[in-house]
Amino acid sequence: MLFSFDDIMEYVEENDVKFIRLVFFDIFGSMKNISIISTELPKALEYGVTFDASEINGFMNIGESDLLLKPDPSTAEILPWRPQQDRVLRIFCDICYPDGRTFEGDSRNILKRSVDCLKELGYSCDIGSECKFYLFELDEYGNPTNKPHDNGTYYDVAPVDKGENIRREICLTLEEMGIQPESSYHQAGPGQHEIVFKYGAPVEAADHLMTFKNLVKTIAHMNGLFASFMPKPLQRQNGNGIFVNLSLYDTDGNSVIDYNNETGRQFMAGILNHIKEITLFLNPLTNSYSRFGEFEAPKFITWSPQNRQQLMRIPKNLAGDCRLELRSPDGGANPYLVFALMIYAGIDGIKNKMILGEPVNVTYKEDIEGLECLPQNLETAVNYAKDSDFLKNVLPENILSTYIENKKIEYDKYVKARVKEQYERDLYFGSI
Repeated sequence: MLFSFDDIMEYVEENDVKFIRLVFFDIFGSMKNISIISTELPKALEYGVTFDASEINGFMNIGESDLLLKPDPSTAEILPWRPQQDRVLRIFCDICYPDGRTFEGDSRNILKRSVDCLKELGYSCDIGSECKFYLFELDEYGNPTNKPHDNGTYYDVAPVDKGENIRREICLTLEEMGIQPESSYHQAGPGQHEIVFKYGAPVEAADHLMTFKNLVKTIAHMNGLFASFMPKPLQRQNGNGIFVNLSLYDTDGNSVIDYNNETGRQFMAGILNHIKEITLFLNPLTNSYSRFGEFEAPKFITWSPQNRQQLMRIPKNLAGDCRLELRSPDGGANPYLVFALMIYAGIDGIKNKMILGEPVNVTYKEDIEGLECLPQNLETAVNYAKDSDFLKNVLPENILSTYIENKKIEYDKYVKARVKEQYERDLYFGSI
């Protein structure tokens, strides 16, 4: 990990780096980048690199289009799959106005602000994610098909599990990039896989998740396959969720997330109380809502110490510390906004001493009177977000309004589509 100008310039020289890939994200979590020659890096580090933000959905208009990318040296990593001569270095960037002010639409900075707010309250947190994806075969023209790479199920082994070597390659590449994988295995769906990597501070955790998604797609492509994080790529199979694990600590480093700890219960209650409002950002696609209520994906706004069909689970590790596992987010979400909104909701729970209800152990097939459901479609999620005072307080006004407007248009097109599965496949399958 590099922190200073001298560190990164020495690293570039010693590792035969020729190209610098400056990476940033739009408000929807799509990865973007500008490549510069290594001789331009000193100027980029000092002054930033200008780009036309009017071309990025949700950023700026044509009349005030310039924004700056400011490289964050601590995120610099060699891309191992690129040539070993004239190597490529990737750096995540913060986004600023030309006068140096932070750009409100930088979701990475929104997450940083939430972490600062949590620190002001006397707490810190670590976040880890469990991210599922499918591997599909390509057709003779190199286009992705809807044919899974194998017919494996949970924890199968080769030769039924055809993805074993690809997962191995992904794990080894993660290690080369400074991300420590903990486990990998075949998931329940045909051609579905999961790789769990070590938790970290929130911004680092989001950076790692974005690195992981890009890496998985790249290695799949190199192996003649297509990787999809689409929430529900196969309608009658398991969906691709991202389970977000959050551990909360006080200033002495004591674990606070625990259903017997008052502060931990308040933090948990904050997330559950605001979940309807933030679902638009956790589940931002029309396809997201096909996943709810099936194959252990949550349906009700409930929590449990162990039951995997509830929205929130509070398992303990071997040391006896608890973590919060939120099971509704999916592969279409922007993790910087997901993590930020979870933190802000937890903070609101602590500040307002919110009451956590009793644990629930039901299946999504039961019709339980009195249990609230998660929003069941994108339109409902949009309406909850649009009316949310909480979101208006924690997200920049122009970002919230732009996000909502884009998703309203997306849902309207979905409603008008004659073949809705095809509409979703055309819009999401190749890009998520």
